[in-house]
Amino acid sequence: MRVPFCLMAYLICSIVVAGETQRPTTTLRCEVVDADSSEPLPARVYVQSSDGQWLFAKSASPDGSAVIYDKQRAAKSVEKHTTVSAHPFLVDVPTGQVTIRVERGKEYLPAEQSVEIGRDPVAVRIELKRWIDMAATGWYSGDTHVHRPLDELPNLLLAEDLNVGLPLTSWVTAAYMPPGSGGSKRAVDVEPKAIYVDSTHVIYPVNTEYEIFTVGHKRHTLGAVFALGHKNRFSIGVPPVRAFAEQARREGALLDLDKHSWAWSLMLVPVAGVDLFELANNHCWRTEFAFRRWTIDTVPAYQRIQQDAGGLTEWGWIDFGFQTYYALLNCGFRMRPSAGTASGVHPVPLGFGRVYVHVPEKFSYERWMAGLAAGRSFVTTGPMLEIQVDGQSPGSTLSRQPQENSVVHVTGTASSARPLRPIEIVVNGKVVDRLAVANSENANGGFESPIDTKVKLDGSSWIVVRAFENRPDGRVRFAHSSPVHVDVAGKPLRPRRAEVDYLVRRMKEELERNRDVLRPDALDEYRQAVAAYESLVAEARDD
Repeated sequence: MRVPFCLMAYLICSIVVAGETQRPTTTLRCEVVDADSSEPLPARVYVQSSDGQWLFAKSASPDGSAVIYDKQRAAKSVEKHTTVSAHPFLVDVPTGQVTIRVERGKEYLPAEQSVEIGRDPVAVRIELKRWIDMAATGWYSGDTHVHRPLDELPNLLLAEDLNVGLPLTSWVTAAYMPPGSGGSKRAVDVEPKAIYVDSTHVIYPVNTEYEIFTVGHKRHTLGAVFALGHKNRFSIGVPPVRAFAEQARREGALLDLDKHSWAWSLMLVPVAGVDLFELANNHCWRTEFAFRRWTIDTVPAYQRIQQDAGGLTEWGWIDFGFQTYYALLNCGFRMRPSAGTASGVHPVPLGFGRVYVHVPEKFSYERWMAGLAAGRSFVTTGPMLEIQVDGQSPGSTLSRQPQENSVVHVTGTASSARPLRPIEIVVNGKVVDRLAVANSENANGGFESPIDTKVKLDGSSWIVVRAFENRPDGRVRFAHSSPVHVDVAGKPLRPRRAEVDYLVRRMKEELERNRDVLRPDALDEYRQAVAAYESLVAEARDD
């Protein structure tokens, strides 16, 4: 019997497809251990075959856990990994070469191994070397912008060695609507108490994000702000924002500014009295920086932000955040830095950008939040910073009389898993010194550089320290300290005219953009912000 051509073609295609789906695989068994103690470690695992296929793990133990994360924003903005508990794990892998990369937070050196896979099962042991132990000197890390489900967080905090996770269990995206209404993407009722995974890893589950994308059922973006560590679900919507901010304060919460270039961010600072500024925000990724044209029209000329044909470079985006923070500090808004990833939404691991808080006493959630509020902190996407100014920690305020010595002594250590570029001392938004780096390799494979320099001040000032990895791939990995403020009697800090002009202009632009969209009470808050910034014009300086 002759088989019709179309049927023959179908049969051939079916055989080919079946052959592809039945490509020979075998089981890869892997365990991750500490290189010094041989103790099992939880970790983040990337497995990729030689043809580029990403593979995901499952725990080999009934007591273990494995959480798959699979996000992609662009062709090269890819994050595909599994976080595994401190148990062996299994991966079904095709024959041929497979690459396994294992990472654990910021304090361990990554490890990578290529394995040739045949038809027999393969067992691999990967050792992770800790290059620094920040908790040994009282520093504990956290992520203030978490979109992962609560039930995943015990696995994630341990795998990332992230001490504090603040999941946004309420998330509102429509104007005027409270959490739990039709304007919510998420509203989970949880008990307002800390959930300890172990003695140094903790989740506090009552946190809220207002991220407004619609007004009156029409697309109109305002931006995002977080309340961290409150007690009850909010019963009000925004805007206006003042009532929300007041309720958050009554419940002991901190207000965290999301990205600096959101439409309403600069209004929130004077009107809501924001506490925290995300210097390492959720557009700082392990994978390739993607949102290069997002809010590019808001970049002020005076900042001279780095751009190329594609838009903002990775450094351009980060520097835009730095300089906006500096402008607000110069205007007297003493926000402390924070760091958040929005892991769960973007292709970024939990805690890739994190804030370290100094807790010299026994660790607890309450002490960590108190340290975050006080600014005893630095943020990082890679390096570590421990600094003091005249012997005082970040977050401190020093008082001086005009006749007193105007020189301050900046000391400390910058360290990293990679060699560092020159360390930068920033005073009132200007880099005043670049320190040569020793990059002395320690016994555990990290690099250390001492900080010891004196800085002359001209009146009231703030001082921060920045450190950057020297990376051959050109990516930007940084650490940035919280400010130390020096108040000199009779010599107040004055903002630069370009900074004030920018803040006033942005608020007037937003007032006009929102004029026929927002309610009168919401528009009034933009007018309040304009007035707050305009009040600084007379004292602004031209340099």
